Amino acid sequence: MMKIDIMTLFPEAVEAVLGSSIIGRGRKAGLLEINTHQIRDYAIDRHGRTDDYPYGGGKGMLMQCEPLYRCHSDIVKGQHIHTVMMSAQGIPFDQGKAKELLAREHIIIVCGHYEGIDRRFIDECVDEEISLGDFVLTGGEIAAMAISDAICRMVPGVLAEDVCFEDESHYNGLLEYPQYTRPEIWHGVRVPEVLLSGHHENIRKWRLKQSLMLTKERRPDMFEKLEMSREEIEKILKE
Repeated sequence: MMKIDIMTLFPEAVEAVLGSSIIGRGRKAGLLEINTHQIRDYAIDRHGRTDDYPYGGGKGMLMQCEPLYRCHSDIVKGQHIHTVMMSAQGIPFDQGKAKELLAREHIIIVCGHYEGIDRRFIDECVDEEISLGDFVLTGGEIAAMAISDAICRMVPGVLAEDVCFEDESHYNGLLEYPQYTRPEIWHGVRVPEVLLSGHHENIRKWRLKQSLMLTKERRPDMFEKLEMSREEIEKILKE
């Protein structure tokens, strides 16, 4: 069972998203365990303060070490649990990293806020920093929810079938092929004939070709990393 502990100043926001839909059902079925921890509960003053002004000056506030450390310690209880911090300075998150984190079975995600977190807590307790991309968010909650969703939907049983995520964009290094549903004709545009043929092998080939074409056009960086020979790719594209 995958277990994720999320350290946050806004547990209600995290629960509102991860407590509903597919992930929420997976939690209720006992396939996932996601716990949110209010960092403010571990503050060392009666006002629940978790931030202070940065040494050296500068705008904004920084999250203090002690409340974060006490919260983290309460979760790990002397063990080592792989700890991730959401950070604009972190390595870019992708499907490969989602699979890697899934394999760990238990992780902690730290959500920063304000202008960031005192570096001493990061150096002592955080194993890696991860970013959703080259942009800045107000806090780490949105990123933590996105990463949790990406990981948890791959847990066996959460989706109806593994093919539900194995055929999706990025899982196998390709962008997903175009999808169609009823009606067969909409605004004068017909569903590709091959998808109505019932010929599963031809459908598989068509979808693979479409995925290759889309990846080559939109994500040449991904296309160059495909674990397929150039001859094999060209053969499929010419069919």
